[in-house]
Amino acid sequence: MRHRYLGITTAIAVMGTTALAGCGGATGSGRTTIRLVAADYGNSPQTSSSIYWKELASEFEKSHPKIKVDVDVRSWKTVDSDVATMVKQGRAPDMAQVGSYANYAEQGKLYSADQLLSVPVQSGFVSQLADAGKVNDTQYGLPFAASTRLLFYNRKLFDQAGLDAPKDWDDIESDAKALKSEGVSVPFALPLGTEESQAETMMWLLSGGGGYTSSDDDSYSIDSAANVDTFDWLQKNLVGKGLTGPVAPGKLDRTEAFKEFTEGKVGMLNGHPTLMDDARKAHVDFGMVPMPGKNGKAKASMGVADWMMAFKQNGHAGQIGDFLDYVYNDKNVMDFVKRYDLLPVTYSANNAMAADRSTGDLRQFQNALGSSELYPFDKSSWSEVSGSIKKNIGQAVEPGRSPQQILARISKDANAADAADSGGAAAK
Repeated sequence: MRHRYLGITTAIAVMGTTALAGCGGATGSGRTTIRLVAADYGNSPQTSSSIYWKELASEFEKSHPKIKVDVDVRSWKTVDSDVATMVKQGRAPDMAQVGSYANYAEQGKLYSADQLLSVPVQSGFVSQLADAGKVNDTQYGLPFAASTRLLFYNRKLFDQAGLDAPKDWDDIESDAKALKSEGVSVPFALPLGTEESQAETMMWLLSGGGGYTSSDDDSYSIDSAANVDTFDWLQKNLVGKGLTGPVAPGKLDRTEAFKEFTEGKVGMLNGHPTLMDDARKAHVDFGMVPMPGKNGKAKASMGVADWMMAFKQNGHAGQIGDFLDYVYNDKNVMDFVKRYDLLPVTYSANNAMAADRSTGDLRQFQNALGSSELYPFDKSSWSEVSGSIKKNIGQAVEPGRSPQQILARISKDANAADAADSGGAAAK
């Protein structure tokens, strides 16, 4: 999800596997090996996802002695490109748990969900996540983990300035001004640097009544009137008034913004569940509210999902399906999301989380999931468009620049990329 909103570590291979070595197959004992490349959600060797996958694979193999599961856990910084390289070289893994899937689906390289999963498992995904996993009405992307975003604020700094949590954009601006007058160095952190600015951008677009795509024809509408108004407001009312701190938003990455929040230097910023845990460990007294809309409640919160997909190359549909049915049982889903402060992707696991007192801190994020809007994951062009946003969006709030011109250029390039990808898919 990130893209990333979670910590990263160096690549760690588990179960004796340091790299994928071509196609899987039956061993001399008649045992079939299936291989999974998975992203690392941990931020240290002690919290690496390799530990989760090693335990899960070991338990699965006890009840499926004819299937061996090799897992290669890699950093979020490289896992998507690593998988792309493997596929290009003709050595696709059986499964990949990464940030996007649509390009492979349009190339005809993936199994569909109904070719893999039992009916109860496939029908159990939260509907908006399952829908986001579809290309041409067929589900290829299996949601693996989800998250939403909330607006965090430093309660101590707010109390010192006599403030309540903001309810609309006017409150955000007036609260930021009050915090600045109290000497807060970063009243509102606006990370529009290259790390994850596509997420910060989407939160503000939704807050302003817009979004990345048009509801009429699903084309990119990044320069819509609502989106331009949003960035005009950010430029004039936050950045232009010195309310976003000493670092230009286009130079500020999310990691640094989160770090400064945990150091008590930031009054407000948008964040995900990991920030909640980090702030608590740093003894920062914080509050969380849904990101306000321009004049009150926003039309939607931003949701994020990471994906599991299965490649056809090695022909292991039956074994993959058995393994993924096991991956998505409630026990294993809950084990993973509780380790990394994420949200489950199935209805039954969401019900289990709602009944689990130990996950109460995630309830606000869970409540926001039902009204969330996700990236346009079904577009194979999204990866390229996301990269363009990361590279260019910071310019749209620079004093003296034209937000309309910056957004128009990004939107034009996005629709060109979408047309090129759609044409390529049609040709196949």
